[in-house]
Amino acid sequence: MSEPFQFEGRVAVITGAASGFGRAFAQQAASLGMKLVLADVDALALDETVQALRAQGAQAIGLRTDVRDPAQVDALAQAALDAYGKVHLLFNNAGVGSGGFVWESSARDWDWVFGVNVMGVANGLRSFTPIMLKQGERAHIVNTASVAGLLAPPAMAVYNASKHAVVALTETLYHDLRNVSTQSGAQVGCSLLCPAFVPTGIANAERNRPDDMRNEVPPTRSQQAADLQLQRAVRSGRLTADDVAKVTFDAVREGRFYILTHPGILPSVKLRHEDIETLRNPTDPLSLKPEVKNAQA
Repeated sequence: MSEPFQFEGRVAVITGAASGFGRAFAQQAASLGMKLVLADVDALALDETVQALRAQGAQAIGLRTDVRDPAQVDALAQAALDAYGKVHLLFNNAGVGSGGFVWESSARDWDWVFGVNVMGVANGLRSFTPIMLKQGERAHIVNTASVAGLLAPPAMAVYNASKHAVVALTETLYHDLRNVSTQSGAQVGCSLLCPAFVPTGIANAERNRPDDMRNEVPPTRSQQAADLQLQRAVRSGRLTADDVAKVTFDAVREGRFYILTHPGILPSVKLRHEDIETLRNPTDPLSLKPEVKNAQA
């Protein structure tokens, strides 16, 4: 896959497309001449996004999709095939978050976050990868993880664990696709997106939590503090969702796997690896990022 990935005239499927990274991916794809299949659990915001892109001249359809549900993701794949016949670029991007001390996270917190962040990716891969492999054309998958998939900051256990799962899942996907390519000549690649704090809708994900996943008791002090820290950190992000989208499409074009939009986080990643390699007790990953740690104040 040495030749650059070509976008014009090809089909992109994007989950979590009504806001944040997803909407920025859609806008970037449209600017490159791609046909769009957009999915989000927020039907009103999704419709507004689709209409805005069509007004700009893009070919786009939208389908309300809860990525936790395998049947709905299967329906999304079928909608893409019905509309355009093929799928060349898949963004498993839908994501939500929950914070606080690990023992204070409810069973519903775990079900909701893992349902969207982990099973949403797994469902996307199960539904779309076979389609992409059978096409016999160049295709690519981008899974949205986070620097929280490379580190383990305090008071973020549910989110951290879900994003670590996405990292492991995507690295395994890379090896599996390479093995299939060696055997069959298939041309499907993948990338792992690990952004840090960026002003997106992730800090307000609670608005889309299903009623049956909502907690029956008020948030604890640690959960309130974690939410406040996230709100402040996200607002302080220096890159925009559009910046991340451009970096991501550059990586797809070049066939790069790791997409770290904030290279300043690498010393913290190295610190964690050193902890493991030297059998040292874990170092607070925010110790090298005082500007983030101080957002708790």
